[in-house]
Amino acid sequence: METKLIKIAEIARQKTKEKFTSLYHYINKEMLLKCHKQLLGNKATGIDDVTKQEYSKELDNNIENLIVKLRNHSYKPQAVKRVYIPKGDGKTRPLGIPSYEDKLVQMALNKILQSIYEAEFKDFSYGFRPKRNCHSAIKALNKVIENGRINYVVDADIKGFFNNVNHEWMIKFLEVRIGDPNIISLVKKFLKAGLMDNGIIKTTEIGTPQGSIVSPTLANIYLHYSLDLWFEKVIKRNFRGQSEITRYADDFVCCFQYESEARQFCRLLVSRLNKFNLEVERTKSKLILFGRFAEEIRKSRGFKNAETFDFLGFTHYCAKSKRGYFRVKRKTSKKKFKAKIKDFNQWIKSVRNKLHIGDVFKLTKQKLIGHYQYYGITDNSYMIGQFCLEIKKALFKWLNRRSQRRSFDLEKFKMYMKYNPLPKPKMNVNVYR
Repeated sequence: METKLIKIAEIARQKTKEKFTSLYHYINKEMLLKCHKQLLGNKATGIDDVTKQEYSKELDNNIENLIVKLRNHSYKPQAVKRVYIPKGDGKTRPLGIPSYEDKLVQMALNKILQSIYEAEFKDFSYGFRPKRNCHSAIKALNKVIENGRINYVVDADIKGFFNNVNHEWMIKFLEVRIGDPNIISLVKKFLKAGLMDNGIIKTTEIGTPQGSIVSPTLANIYLHYSLDLWFEKVIKRNFRGQSEITRYADDFVCCFQYESEARQFCRLLVSRLNKFNLEVERTKSKLILFGRFAEEIRKSRGFKNAETFDFLGFTHYCAKSKRGYFRVKRKTSKKKFKAKIKDFNQWIKSVRNKLHIGDVFKLTKQKLIGHYQYYGITDNSYMIGQFCLEIKKALFKWLNRRSQRRSFDLEKFKMYMKYNPLPKPKMNVNVYR
């Protein structure tokens, strides 16, 4: 199956106008069994509460029945279960959890779509793509600003992107490269599957559930045609100065040489997104002076420092190297920092009387290592050090608030920390490599 997908990818790369008319048959037993093997067994269940372990008990029969339904077109995805996870600003983010069988079909569909569109997507698109991640996007953005002729940054945010994807436009975009009506029909079924929110089934006339396996690829396809191609073919070609974009899913930063063109882009962006049922979140979008001359210009205008912008959890700011050269530096954004500390406090408060002290420290170490792996990036050593310090404070605070019999005073805490030290802050990502 991998060989067949590689062949599709090669055709897509070599024949940019090729329209694929026969893809549906790739969703076969071999493909679905492979997807079953790759799906994690500890993920949340959909509305039918079927786990991977339960599905595995009659795996061959279940897969055979699923294939029959796919072939006679009687397969109908179940509504996704909507859950809400907390965000750093006190709000919540809705996620859609499909049933296990729908996850299998979505993964198979996603493999096919990725094999076609990886050759189509632009280099400045980084979200949810093979061998690319947030750090890749940050490195690319850093290179653009430090090495380019960039003086202005537009930090843009799309309002509720996943909830506002227009289904008609989505299908039109897919039909540019996909001529197999069965694949198009399958995508339509997933888009129209509906969602269950607090026990109530609701129809889905717009949007694609954030959290489902195929949604990130569909989102990239939607933004490829509505934003990426437009920026490349219209903005870059018609603007006199340098203009660049770095996009990670629906989060993107645009850089410009000239202020007039940056402002023109902001106006054009509003109308461009509106055409595709999308809207700029004005409260989270801004145009700022940013680049090698930003601090000097800002000071000449009576300001103390250059402005900053947030992207992928980091605050990016203008600075200088030890030798006095212009540098873009970054640190954990205040919003993310506070949210992470708040999450840890809530967690330690909830488990302090339930888990053995050794298990608490073991899990805390895992959380710290995960934090360092993402936020341990060039120039951010101070902030990850502060994070470690706040975690130690939270540990002492809540472990000392257990029952009187099991109180964990300062001396005991220090002694325990001496023989069970937490992992030290570590820089894992160099933006210049």
